[in-house]
Amino acid sequence: MSKLKGKVAIVTGASKGIGAAIAKSLAAEGASVVVNYASSKSGADTVVNEISNTGGHAVSVKGDVSKAGDAQGIVGAAIKNFGRLDILVNNSGVYEFGPIEAVTEDHFHKQFNVNVLGLLLTTQAAVKHLGEGGSIINIGSVVSRLTPPATSVYTATKGAVDAITGVLSRELAPKKIRVNSLNPGMVETEGTHAAGVIGSDWEKGTISQTPLGRLGQPADIASIAVFLASDDSRWLTGEQLLAGGGLR
Repeated sequence: MSKLKGKVAIVTGASKGIGAAIAKSLAAEGASVVVNYASSKSGADTVVNEISNTGGHAVSVKGDVSKAGDAQGIVGAAIKNFGRLDILVNNSGVYEFGPIEAVTEDHFHKQFNVNVLGLLLTTQAAVKHLGEGGSIINIGSVVSRLTPPATSVYTATKGAVDAITGVLSRELAPKKIRVNSLNPGMVETEGTHAAGVIGSDWEKGTISQTPLGRLGQPADIASIAVFLASDDSRWLTGEQLLAGGGLR
């Protein structure tokens, strides 16, 4: 399969979970992939090795997307290693939940710096190299629609992602660069396991409200990312695709 043959992609936060699945799926469709990580070099290298072992091309690149110099370095790695850039997946994200009484300046800035500023800085660096047919995929969340309790800051960051997606879809349309957001529901990842979500009442409640009756898996999100990266979605821009098994 080669929907993305000859294309070059960057996936931020790709050492595990949804980002890792997206990186591997893009590579399986022929793209060369920059696997970005903030701290887990071993995780990113594992993703690169899996891609390489199946005949694909990938490199791991460390970088904190909330730092302009690092964001430029991530994009620079794509140009240095593969000579071009066609696809940017802004997947890096952090989350901390708590009631309004628990919100602090650090709690706010940690999430907005990565989830919002990081997306802007990486996109800013990428648009210097993306050409006609380029695709930017912002990973949002269904929380921007669900607005669950005790998630005010995290939900605010994902609402910002939705808004930025709309703005940039218009701003970059003259360059024929598409910008869409992919908004997962609850997905079973290393992160949701570590946070104690899996096996909790929250998980059970989410499944009970999900028409398809289960949690998402990283592969469910990755296949949609491939669609948004490919010419199959050439007539989509500014869209928010909810990927939560019908959860609204």
